[in-house]
Amino acid sequence: MKKITTLLSLIIIFNMASIAQKQHILKSSNISKPDTVWVFTPDCYKNDIEKEYPVIYLLHGWSGNYHQWNDIMDCQSYADEYGFIIVCPDGLYNSWYINSPVKKQSQFTDFFFSDLMPFIADNYHVDSSNVFITGLSMGGHGALYFFSRRPELFKNAGSISGVVDLSFCSNKYSIEKYLGLTREKNDEEILSKYSVIGNIEKIAASNKEIIFSCGTEDPFYSINNTLRRKCDSLKIKAVYISSPGTHNYKYWKSAIKYQFYFFNQKLKK
Repeated sequence: MKKITTLLSLIIIFNMASIAQKQHILKSSNISKPDTVWVFTPDCYKNDIEKEYPVIYLLHGWSGNYHQWNDIMDCQSYADEYGFIIVCPDGLYNSWYINSPVKKQSQFTDFFFSDLMPFIADNYHVDSSNVFITGLSMGGHGALYFFSRRPELFKNAGSISGVVDLSFCSNKYSIEKYLGLTREKNDEEILSKYSVIGNIEKIAASNKEIIFSCGTEDPFYSINNTLRRKCDSLKIKAVYISSPGTHNYKYWKSAIKYQFYFFNQKLKK
């Protein structure tokens, strides 16, 4: 009898977890293949269908996928603790979250704004005044880049170990391929156009606060320091966390805690 009770308890727990999180497959002409999106809702979500919930989009890094963030942290626990809907899309390994000027089936920025965000708004109880976005590495670039493109859609944005200047590694990580770089003079203009640092004045114009962090041993530490100086010179409201750490899961697991705390504080204002 005890074994049966234990089994029933496990089944109930599994079913509750299934309700709280769901994977969606989104097809779009903007991208080359269907995108898997993992959505986590807080445990109170199912009990209050009238309430609208804040949303946080988590973007993964280069070579990652939609479950990278859940591998780093327990997304369901964060959703339950903070009362956020957490959305983890698949950045298709190396899309850099941009509209590629040379790959017609890699228009990820359009996919995000025209397909993904409307889908989430239509299928979940979203508080549109409290939408946040952050990410790690390639995803840190993507989060702040999206924010620079459409700041009115987000309350705040963040980045962890972000590749905030694509020129820093333009010959690596498929950047050259996705931007159609030819190693000529106009490459600098293209790299600036798609980099966070190249769009920093748009972030300044939003008059909204951002948060970004990077470990002192991270290969992208220097460009994050450059971003901090740019924020200072343009008087952008920004929280910059510089602390020991490198480009790995251990650092990201620690850093995401501060970002959730930051976003949660913004709900109270």
